[in-house]
Amino acid sequence: MTISFNNTFKSSKIKKFLNSDNTVGYCFASPFIIGFLGFVVIPMLVSLYFSFTKYNIRTSPKWIGLDNFIRMFTADRRFYKSLWVTFKYVIIAVPLKLAFALVIAFILTKKTKLESVFRAIYYLPSLIGGSVAVTLVWKELFSSTGFINTFLSKIGITGLSWFGDERLALWPLILLTVWQFGSSMLIFAAGLKQIPVTYYEAAQIDGAGSVKIFFNITLPQLSPIILFNLVMQVISGFMTFTQSYIISGGSGRPNDSTNFFALYIYNNAFSYFDMGYASAMAWVLLIIIAVITLTIFKTSKTWVFYEYKED
Repeated sequence: MTISFNNTFKSSKIKKFLNSDNTVGYCFASPFIIGFLGFVVIPMLVSLYFSFTKYNIRTSPKWIGLDNFIRMFTADRRFYKSLWVTFKYVIIAVPLKLAFALVIAFILTKKTKLESVFRAIYYLPSLIGGSVAVTLVWKELFSSTGFINTFLSKIGITGLSWFGDERLALWPLILLTVWQFGSSMLIFAAGLKQIPVTYYEAAQIDGAGSVKIFFNITLPQLSPIILFNLVMQVISGFMTFTQSYIISGGSGRPNDSTNFFALYIYNNAFSYFDMGYASAMAWVLLIIIAVITLTIFKTSKTWVFYEYKED
C-alpha cells in the first residue's frame, strides 16, 4: 500500500513537472541552450585556458601563466600595428556607413509606388557584399588596370597602386564596408517611419527649416536607432576578417597596412600554429570590444532621447 502510494505520488509530480509552463519553455529553448553552451560558452572557457598556455595544436598545452600577455604587450610590434589598423578602420568606416545608410533611408521613406522595389535593390549589397566572390570583384575593380584606375586616368589621376601602397590599401576595404549599408539602412528606415508626422507639421507651422527640423526632431527621435546601429557596426568592424584575408592573401600586406586584428589572430592560430597566443589575443579583443561598447552605452545618456508615454 505504501509502495503504491509513493509510486502514485511520484507519477503525479512527474506529470505536474511535464505539464508545467516552465518545462515546455525549456524544451522549446533547449536547442538554443545546447548550442549556446556547446558552441559559445564551452569554447570560450577552453580558449581562456589556452590563453595561459603554450599550445601549438600539434602538442599538448603547457601552462605558462601570463607569458602570452606579457609577450603581446612588450615584444610584439605587429600586435600594436594590427590594433591601430583596426581602430583606424572602425573610426572611419562605421560613421561613413551609418551616414550613407541614413541618407539612403531618407530617400527610400519617401512615398513612391516602387518603394519596396528600391528597398530590395539597395539591400542587395548587404546580402552579397561579404562574400568571397564580391571581395574578389572588388579586388579587380581596384587593381592597377581595373575600372577605378581606368576612370581616374581619364580625369588625369594616374599611378595609384591601391593594394601596393600602404597609405591607400585600407581605403578599398573601407569603401567595401560602406557599400554594405543595407541592414543599417532598413533599420533607419523603420525608425524614420515611427516618428509622428505631427512633429514635422508643428515644426513647419512654426517656420522651422529642413535643417533645423532634421537636427531638432529627426535626429533626437532616431537616436535610439542610431545607438543600436552604432553598437552593432562597431562590434562588426572589430571582427572584420574576410575582406582583408581575400584581398591581401592572408598576409595583411603591404607592410601590415590591412592586417586587421581578427586576421592576425587567425594567422597566429592557423598559420603559425600558436594557438595559445591567438587565444590570448582573442580575449584582449573581447575586452576591447566590451570596454568600447560599455563606453558607448554610458555616453548615450547625453545624446540618446527616449520618449516615455504616460498612461
